[in-house]
Amino acid sequence: VGSVIMYTEIGCFVLCVSGWILMCSTMPTEYWNYSTVDGIVLTTANYFSNLWKDCISDSTGVSDCKEFPSLLGLDMYIHVCRALVITGIILGFFGAVLALVGMKCTKIGGSDITNARITFAAGMNYIISGLCGMIAFSWYGNRIREEFVDPNFKAQKYEIGAAVFIGWGGSTLLIVGGFVYSIFAGKEGLGSRYAAAGKRSLSKPISSASTLSRQVYVPGIPEQDLESRRGKANRYFSRDAYV
Repeated sequence: VGSVIMYTEIGCFVLCVSGWILMCSTMPTEYWNYSTVDGIVLTTANYFSNLWKDCISDSTGVSDCKEFPSLLGLDMYIHVCRALVITGIILGFFGAVLALVGMKCTKIGGSDITNARITFAAGMNYIISGLCGMIAFSWYGNRIREEFVDPNFKAQKYEIGAAVFIGWGGSTLLIVGGFVYSIFAGKEGLGSRYAAAGKRSLSKPISSASTLSRQVYVPGIPEQDLESRRGKANRYFSRDAYV
C-alpha cells in the first residue's frame, strides 16, 4: 500500500507541475484572442491581444505590439483575470514546494503522519490554484463569446485564442492532481488522527462512578452511622478477630 501511495504522489506531482507550467506559459502568450475573419472578403491586418497589450500584424507578417495605455481605463474583467491568474501561479508554486517536502519518496517532512498532512496542504493549494485559473480563463473566453454572438456589437469581434485553451488544460490538470493528492493524503493524515484520538479515549482510567456504585444507601440511617457500622463489621470479620 505504501508503494502505491508513493507512486500515486509522484504521478500527481508530475501532473500538477505540468498544469502549473501550462498556466505560467499563458502569461507571455499574445494570442488570448485574435480578430475574426468571418464575413470579411479581404483582410489587410490581424489584431490579437492578451491581458497586457494589443498587437497587430500586417499582410507581410510583421507584427507590432503596444501595451495598454491606461490601467484604470481597462474593463473590470481584465483586472480580475490578471489577479486570478497571478494568484493561481503563486499558489501552484507553494503547492509544489509543499509537495516536495511531504512526499514519501523525498523523506524530508518527518513522520508519515506529518508528511501526509503536508501533502494534503499541497493538494489544497493545487485545487485552489486550478480553480483560480479556471475562473479567469472561463470568464475571459465567455466575454469573447458574448461579444461575438451579440448582433448589436459593432466593434471588431474576436475569436478565442490558443492561450485560453492552454489555460483550461493547465487548470484541469491542477484540479485533478490536487484532488487526488487530497484524497490519499487526507485519508492517511486525518484518519490516523482520529484513530489516535480513539485510542486515547479508550485508554482513559475508569471514573469514580464505579466506586460510588459500590456504596449502598440505606434510607433512614445517617451516613456517619453507616460508616461506623461498616468499620465495626470489618473488625469483627477480620483475621485478627479470630486470633
